[in-house]
Amino acid sequence: MSGSVREALASRFGRPAREPEVTASADPVVTAEPVVTADPEATAGPEATAEPEATAEPEATAAPEATADPEAAAVTDGETPAAAQRGRLRTIAGHVLTVSAIVLIFGALIMPNILSRFERPGTYLRLPIEGFVAVGLVILLPGRWKRIAAAVLGAGLAVITIEKITDMGFYAILSRPFDPVLDWVLFDDAKAFLADSAGEAGATGALIGVIVLIIAIVALMSLAAMRITRVAARHRRATFGTALTGTAVWVVLLALGVQIFDDIPIAARSSAMYVWDRAHMVKGGLNNEKEFNRLAATDAFAGTPTDQLLTGLRGKDVMVFFVESYGRSAIEDPALNPGTTELLAESTDTLKKAGYVSRSGWLGSPTAGGGSWLAHSTLLSGLWIDKQNRYRNLTSSNRLTLTSAFKKAGFDTMSVMPGATRAWPEGNFYGYNKVYDSRNTGYQGPAFSWAPQPDQYTLSWFEKNVHGPDHDPLFVEMPLVSSHTPWAPLPQFIDWDDVGDGSVYKQIHQEGKKVKQVWRDPVKLKREYSRSIQYTLTTLVSWLEVYGDEDTVMVFLGDHQPSAMIVGDGASRDVPITILAKDRAVMARTADWGWTDGVKPDPKAPVWRMDEFRDRFLTTFGPSGEVNRGLAPPQR
Repeated sequence: MSGSVREALASRFGRPAREPEVTASADPVVTAEPVVTADPEATAGPEATAEPEATAEPEATAAPEATADPEAAAVTDGETPAAAQRGRLRTIAGHVLTVSAIVLIFGALIMPNILSRFERPGTYLRLPIEGFVAVGLVILLPGRWKRIAAAVLGAGLAVITIEKITDMGFYAILSRPFDPVLDWVLFDDAKAFLADSAGEAGATGALIGVIVLIIAIVALMSLAAMRITRVAARHRRATFGTALTGTAVWVVLLALGVQIFDDIPIAARSSAMYVWDRAHMVKGGLNNEKEFNRLAATDAFAGTPTDQLLTGLRGKDVMVFFVESYGRSAIEDPALNPGTTELLAESTDTLKKAGYVSRSGWLGSPTAGGGSWLAHSTLLSGLWIDKQNRYRNLTSSNRLTLTSAFKKAGFDTMSVMPGATRAWPEGNFYGYNKVYDSRNTGYQGPAFSWAPQPDQYTLSWFEKNVHGPDHDPLFVEMPLVSSHTPWAPLPQFIDWDDVGDGSVYKQIHQEGKKVKQVWRDPVKLKREYSRSIQYTLTTLVSWLEVYGDEDTVMVFLGDHQPSAMIVGDGASRDVPITILAKDRAVMARTADWGWTDGVKPDPKAPVWRMDEFRDRFLTTFGPSGEVNRGLAPPQR
């Protein structure tokens, strides 16, 4: 290499010129060195490719011009087409990942917690203020604190997303959101239900799937937030300007109340408000137990003497039947009531001809879509049991229930629970002398849908083994379950003499509709729900007509509305209730209840809270229909 060239290179790279250790060479290894081609000035002459020192200088690879543009550095004179293609693919992949991260975070911020809201176009045309604020604040942080803050915010958003998904399930089944304080115990029941339905292996597999999903959501949300932060930090000025502009636009949209679809404002703060609501729910949940204990300690009938309890029903057989998922919508919703309203009208006439007087009204249930035991305990205890923790606190107390009141009054108390498949220790709290379930009623047929045995078989067994033989005055609580989801296959009403041990139902089960066949069509699903209600009502009325007598006093009611997939969002929680008897003196005591004559309540009939029924019932059937209502002292 000539001295002039060496001096030029030394001047270019900021190092003093020195004599070469070897002479110029055409060694191909030197010319293949890609670093040489990274600087166009280093290859300006033929001497450049022949000078080993030129390739050995580490500063040559650090020249600002050589790395100022990563894409330009990736495509050089010595680079193969395949390498260039890989560089372009990496660039495209980077852009795709960034866009995906933005979409993921945006979707999580605007995501509703009710499934039906996904059908509204306005759900997606929203501007979430939380995104602008978070990005604007994070880029102000120094160094690695940006990444830490982004990871924490991403994980927090993941937790919110998981809770929203949980809300969707609770709304679909129970028509209410998940309570982060009081509802954890329900997951034990859900696991038990899965184990009964799909076996232990299926329940374990579902649990593993849920855990994997939770981990994936947290990881993806955190990684997405960190990627957005990394990109934003490289474009700090533009990001900060966008955050300020977005916030200003959001404020204007909020002030003007701008909406495009479904009365949903474009200015979204759903995630912030969701967190606020959850915080208040947590606070309320923590206070809930204290409030419940205060209410439970005050009982108007705790000190009522035995000889003043239920004097208007002495010598009778009193039965309380719950009809699963029998809600107001089954009677009033045009999509559900065809066949049911006609059946109720016919049933009123049938019972009247059989000598019964009947009256019907409405009760507001504490639950919807599921949680039947909450409704049962509310009616029997006179307390509002809308959460599992209240149920557990109740059943560990000594609260007077309708059952224990009848027991004190000398009735033989029992529960017939065709849906139960295991021991039920809570029966001791309620005050039952006997508990019958699917394990000891002798059924030899197949299960229908969720129900281990059809309602008609349960009533047939009850007649043969309890009501038909000589017996003491009875108080019976019986939840009928043939109208329990998934409503396929359904049993058919048959002649009472053909019921036998239930073997006859094997053929009926084989001919019934399959769950997949019904659930793929929402119209069919609603029709089968209605048919299940009609089956149970037909069975009840027929039993009363054939086996009821002068001592029969029956209350039958729904426990709750079916799930939102049947009744839609926003349906009431009202359930119909009917009381009937052949004894006119018994029914005369209910004349001031304001209920409708017959088994179909008028739409304008009174609506009582379900927890009010116990006190009204004990009052009505106490001495002369009056009981001293002075509050008893708190029980210790």
